[in-house]
Amino acid sequence: MAEELKLFRTWSSPYSLRVVHALKIKGLEYETIFEDLSSKSASLLQYNPVNKKVPVLVHNGKAICESLVILEYIDETWKQCPLLPRDPYEKAKARFWAKFGDEKLSSSIWNVLISQGKEQEEAIAAAVQNLKLIEEQLQEKKFFGGEKIGYLDIAFGWTANLISILEEIIDLKLVDEEKLPLLSAWMQNFSDDPVIKQCWPPRDKLVVKFQAMRESNLKTVLSQ
Repeated sequence: MAEELKLFRTWSSPYSLRVVHALKIKGLEYETIFEDLSSKSASLLQYNPVNKKVPVLVHNGKAICESLVILEYIDETWKQCPLLPRDPYEKAKARFWAKFGDEKLSSSIWNVLISQGKEQEEAIAAAVQNLKLIEEQLQEKKFFGGEKIGYLDIAFGWTANLISILEEIIDLKLVDEEKLPLLSAWMQNFSDDPVIKQCWPPRDKLVVKFQAMRESNLKTVLSQ
């Protein structure tokens, strides 16, 4: 009996893209349901009634929510091409840094996008400090997972795409090859992976989207 595997996502969600990357790396076939978050489908609300967000992975009728939780579910259910380290300590570290990425790094990057002037200078300093902490975890490795893409690479994968888009919008460099050489090389290696490369959303559409988000947030601040 064939397994049912559905992914509810949006075209631009970096969290949804984590799940796409994991499913592709595992070589799994699945159905994609693209959601319009301004008019959420009854199915999405049924499968994720608590947060009402994407991504949601539905496996044989059972819904799994939250991208990092979904990554672990995928890795535990399909053993090929393991994502998480087998060593308990290394696994715990990977989970810690993935949480750091979602709770600290992403907000610091976002603050750079939606600020200007002195506030933006402070936001850049905080973001670069967080990026330095992330770079330290590479320790001369090609990927955070070693020689192959793993759980932490997928968790940080959004940085390899969205940071360059942010840099284009604000005309500033956050990840400098000289100051953050390991992270810069990792971003290139991750983006160049054949599986990852085919999954990126259209760059021009992302630039337009995040440019609009920046302008909207700056207008809100100015009107207060």
